[in-house]
Amino acid sequence: MEKKTDMVTILGSTATGKTRLAVLLADKTGGEVLSADSRQVYRGMDIGTGKDLKDFIVNGRQIPLHLTDIAEPGTEYNVFAFQRDFLRVYNDIKRRGHLPVLCGGTGLYIEAVLNGYKLQQVPEDTDLRRKLGQLSENKLIDILKSYGPLHNTTDITDRQRTIRAIEIKAFQRKHPAKEKLPEIRSVNFGISFPREQVRQRITQRLKTRLENGMVEEVRHLLNSGLKPEQLIFYGLEYRYITLYLTGEIGYDEMFSLLNTAIHQFSKRQMTWFRRMEKRGIVIHWIDGNLPDTEKVNTCLEILKKEKNE
Repeated sequence: MEKKTDMVTILGSTATGKTRLAVLLADKTGGEVLSADSRQVYRGMDIGTGKDLKDFIVNGRQIPLHLTDIAEPGTEYNVFAFQRDFLRVYNDIKRRGHLPVLCGGTGLYIEAVLNGYKLQQVPEDTDLRRKLGQLSENKLIDILKSYGPLHNTTDITDRQRTIRAIEIKAFQRKHPAKEKLPEIRSVNFGISFPREQVRQRITQRLKTRLENGMVEEVRHLLNSGLKPEQLIFYGLEYRYITLYLTGEIGYDEMFSLLNTAIHQFSKRQMTWFRRMEKRGIVIHWIDGNLPDTEKVNTCLEILKKEKNE
């Protein structure tokens, strides 16, 4: 009896070509892409988040893309909101008879979908916030880490974000979610490169994005009324370029710090995905150095095999 595949998931660390593979696979399978990226949800944050919209045109045809540009920069978007929005779009794609292709590098978002746990909307706890507000940043980080592995490393890049993360963890410990989401049978692919090659790809991509207007993108966001601390909240490109534009660091220092931060982020992503595997999520790893056609064919062969097993 043939097995039913509900969805395909493409994951991997930053700068590994996930988006292109997802688009090409969607083209071959009549699929539609859903972004699993915690920052691509924001409008106007395009270059820094790597939306790569030009990649969604294959042979003159636009491949549908969902879950980008659905929130205003400066607002908070979290895994609860992602799970809600994902289900809405996923059900719509399935209703139209197409294959959902989930693609991204935010491990928490991906795992929340694949494991199917229904997350809760956590209310503000003013008493807890008041107590936490009196503590040092290092103490706040220690408290957050005491709850277990960090779900999102950007939670420790901003004081208010760290407090909110603790608030969520404290609530979930007192009120664990018991309801589960509908089971989704996903065939999962990861793209891998040797670590040194990933480092080279990250550095080259950073140079290219800076040459193609990433600083101007951040300047435009600041000029539109966003406060520096709001952009710093989003970490990585938006954090360090904002520090550069506000005169706190020079250009060379900005590049060096940002390059290092992205390398560290990439390592944390891979740690997250390996931990997902240990928890029982099967990931078929694809050699990133294969030509695009071979990557797609490899995925199609695995999908066919999974269907018939």
